[in-house]
Amino acid sequence: MPVQPVFVFDRSILDRLEDRKDARVQFIHEQVTKLDESLRKLGGCLWCAYGTPEEAHRDWLNRYPEVQGVVSNRDYEPYARTRDQRLEAMYRESGRWFVGAKDQVIFEKNEVVKDDGTPYTVFTPYSRKWKARLLAQGVPTHDSLERLPNGVRRGQEAPSVPTLSQMGFEPSSLPVPPMTWDSRRLAEYARLRDTPSQEQGTTRLGIHLRFGTLSVRKLLLASQQLSETFVNELIWRDFYQMVLYYEPESPFKAIKPAYDRIEWERNEAHFERWCSGQTGYPLVDAGMRQLNATGFMHNRVRMVTASFLTKHLLIDWRWGEAYFAQKLLDFDLASNVGGWQWASGSGNDAAPYFRIFNPQSQLEKFDKDLRYVRTWVPEFGTDAYPKPMVDHAWARQRCLERYKSGLAQAQS
Repeated sequence: MPVQPVFVFDRSILDRLEDRKDARVQFIHEQVTKLDESLRKLGGCLWCAYGTPEEAHRDWLNRYPEVQGVVSNRDYEPYARTRDQRLEAMYRESGRWFVGAKDQVIFEKNEVVKDDGTPYTVFTPYSRKWKARLLAQGVPTHDSLERLPNGVRRGQEAPSVPTLSQMGFEPSSLPVPPMTWDSRRLAEYARLRDTPSQEQGTTRLGIHLRFGTLSVRKLLLASQQLSETFVNELIWRDFYQMVLYYEPESPFKAIKPAYDRIEWERNEAHFERWCSGQTGYPLVDAGMRQLNATGFMHNRVRMVTASFLTKHLLIDWRWGEAYFAQKLLDFDLASNVGGWQWASGSGNDAAPYFRIFNPQSQLEKFDKDLRYVRTWVPEFGTDAYPKPMVDHAWARQRCLERYKSGLAQAQS
């Protein structure tokens, strides 16, 4: 059966982006353009549209009545699930079929669950079941390059991929990390991953996993024998996708409802100092400045900055989640929400609320020579650098009291 690849630049998503130089949009545009060029070399092309998915698919169905159905890789985000339900209804009402396929995870939704069929809420038993299933069935692989040439649809031309300017965007100057890694980096991952000054300490492949330019199965096969720690990170990724599937309101509500009774500070001035990296805590400030300048933040520092916002400043985790969503090149809703609910104590398998990172001791442990801090906070140690905006001991005690009070109200 001939196959026609299609892609939609979804205005429902793009129109909400405030930054018209968003590097993620440029990255997607470059990858879609490359895909179209590759397909044309095979004698086909990419049907590409700019609009809503419903508009694009309705137009294709009207113009090409010979289309029999569509295969779509499943997405577990709430908007995507609603979108796909609407498209499925459209296809079935017109007498066509709609098939969803697993792609972006190793195991999805109900493939790794408890013996009674309910989802796991704690990572460790989930990871044990995940590894047991992997051992039993291995890693399935699908070489699309072997299947595509003889099956690509031919003789149906389509308009060229819309330009960035046609979609209201401009080129970005932010570089995207390359889709490269080597065995040495994976083998050293466990030793180096918590050192933010180590540029080769992590793979920085998040954006490629997020947008599907890198197969998670290929990465798992490459890392299985080299780093159990790295494989665990891939399991965390599956875990958070599963959590989002079963907790579709988690981007807006605490998974543990009692935590929505906590009285958050709505101090916009404090939030702005956190966003701009002017808190007076050098590891926090270095992380926020790295994020603002590059679209990337080291994972260890993500935990420290998130803990500082929610525990030291007592600012709602949803504010921080939204800011990371705006800035991170590798933004993924499931992992971002999962990480922020972990930091605030409100999510599945979250850090207990009384676990409050001391940003100074974190600095001494993971950047004792100040290489990372000096890179992003060059004025540190001078009069130009601000004093700490809150005292750690005072902030910790305030946090404990505020959390205890909110959780007590939920129980009463």
